Amino acid sequence: MAERRTRSTPTANTKKHTWRRMTRPPEAPTPQSPQPHPEPAEATPRPAADSVIEAALYRDGVRVATPGSLADTFRELREAPDGMAWIGLARPTEAELLSLAAEFDLHELALEDAMEAHQRPKLERYGETLFVVLRAARYLDAPEEVEFGELHVFVGPDFVITVRHGAAPDLSAVRRRMEDSPDLLRLGPEAVLYAILDAVVDGYAPVVAGVQNDIDEIETEVFRGDPEVSRRIYELSREMVEFQRATRPLVSMLHALMAGFAKYGTDEELQRYLRDVADHVTHTSERVDGFRQALADILTVNATLVTQQQNAEMRALAEAGFEQNEEIKKISAWAAILFAPTLVGTIYGMNFEEMPELRWAFGYPFAITLMGVVCVGLYLIFKRRGWL
Repeated sequence: MAERRTRSTPTANTKKHTWRRMTRPPEAPTPQSPQPHPEPAEATPRPAADSVIEAALYRDGVRVATPGSLADTFRELREAPDGMAWIGLARPTEAELLSLAAEFDLHELALEDAMEAHQRPKLERYGETLFVVLRAARYLDAPEEVEFGELHVFVGPDFVITVRHGAAPDLSAVRRRMEDSPDLLRLGPEAVLYAILDAVVDGYAPVVAGVQNDIDEIETEVFRGDPEVSRRIYELSREMVEFQRATRPLVSMLHALMAGFAKYGTDEELQRYLRDVADHVTHTSERVDGFRQALADILTVNATLVTQQQNAEMRALAEAGFEQNEEIKKISAWAAILFAPTLVGTIYGMNFEEMPELRWAFGYPFAITLMGVVCVGLYLIFKRRGWL
């Protein structure tokens, strides 16, 4: 069992913590609910003003106390130097974080990150305390969206503090899993950290499946010509950017932990466990990269199809305009042909006594001949130009 520091005061000296053998529990992680829950159910009712979701004290892998406040947790941990405190908070106040910093000697930079949130996934070591930032994700079936949550974890020789910003992940399932596996929980805070990492990584699997289903649906909508598919592609692409930001740094974080195996004397079984988590993260990161590329290709195909459809519509409009223009030319040509005899007839139909050819014997035949010659001449001209 790992050595732990004696906590007579919040600034007591600490002893170096070492690893022992750890095995994964046989049961699978509890799947995340697809329905959004603002906070997981608490094991013990707490005041509404307290952001502590659950605080518990463990000794030798077994829960021995469930304090009702942070102050009670600090006091009971001081009275049990061989115990471990696991404190879970959701959107804590500044005063609560400052009290934790004073009790567990948390570094001010890590505390500032936990207060501000919106941090990138990272792993920092401050003395004997690890500070880990994780981005959890879950797929919401109803709106077909990916929801992201942020989790900050402080891991010390005898404490684990989780600060959750957002609904995901559901750490109550991780706590139940650890409490159901005393041999695993007996290994101390580091075992809790790896259980949290495993839960966050396992939570990516339903998201990958949901996104893959969305991409399949989008491909069908693209070739069906759905006008709203471009918006859906863009929104899903933005979610994949966020997903990539959550998974890609986690690969390097786990590799950094694995690089410290020799320095911190990590047990071989624990090394295999960590490599398994790293393999899952790498696989997920590669899938996300593939999703982004697939969405980019789909967007290109959709733009091509839209362009082809627009070209076809423009071609149809052009053909319709050409046909309409041909009809207008025919109508104009016949109108001009009919206008010529009308003009001649109108002139000779005026009732004036002094008119040329008015009393001419050949006046009528001349007018008829003139009308015919003009009509035939116009017809030949329009026919030669293709108007008729």
